Amino acid sequence: MASVARALALLDELGAAPDGLGVNELARRIGVNASTASRLLATLEAGRIVERAPGGPYRLGLRLVALADGVLARLDIRELARPRLRALVEATGETATLSVPGASEAITVDFVAAESSVMSVARLGRPSVGHATAAGKIVLAFGPAPAGPAAELTRLTDRTITDPRALAEEVDRVRAQGWAEAAGEREPDLNALAAPVFGRSGELAAVLGLQGPAARLTAERRAEVRAALLDAARELSAAMGGAAR
Repeated sequence: MASVARALALLDELGAAPDGLGVNELARRIGVNASTASRLLATLEAGRIVERAPGGPYRLGLRLVALADGVLARLDIRELARPRLRALVEATGETATLSVPGASEAITVDFVAAESSVMSVARLGRPSVGHATAAGKIVLAFGPAPAGPAAELTRLTDRTITDPRALAEEVDRVRAQGWAEAAGEREPDLNALAAPVFGRSGELAAVLGLQGPAARLTAERRAEVRAALLDAARELSAAMGGAAR
């Protein structure tokens, strides 16, 4: 147990020294003799937990990246997103949603309803429609490419995009601007905004959204609340180990 504790202390010291440290300095910092530090470092180096160039200082090893990925994969994105959903509702007065992406749609896994919201705004487990929702457009723009040809673009309202070329242009626009919106495209009285959340490897990890009645979440109002949504998406990306594009 003492050896494990000393090894952890070594890793803490190396983590605080990006340029690396030599054996004698590491031994001094953790309070052991140089031979003990050298044996610990040799074991850690054999496991690729630390590394060094010949004759150079020790640094943290690349295996720690793989271990970190394992930790990040277990993070509950709902737990990370929940305070940001609440903050979005407080800042905008609209319902905030969290969705996770599939191949061509997103599934709502959490939401915080605005006090003035309508009952149809969000439902857990409800899938998006790629061509008719803000979250769906985010998946089309930033998610994995569909395996086959696009499915038929079903008309849901008078504003639903049903022309494949028009949808392709819309997806290009979403990808370029970094956010999506839908105005009465799935339900005639429901408008929405959505922004991507990226994971450590740059993959689309989630979609944050704002939804509300069309009479309230107008084009002008969507422009006003967009910054808050994008800020929340960037914060959640950072919490997931990723970065906004």
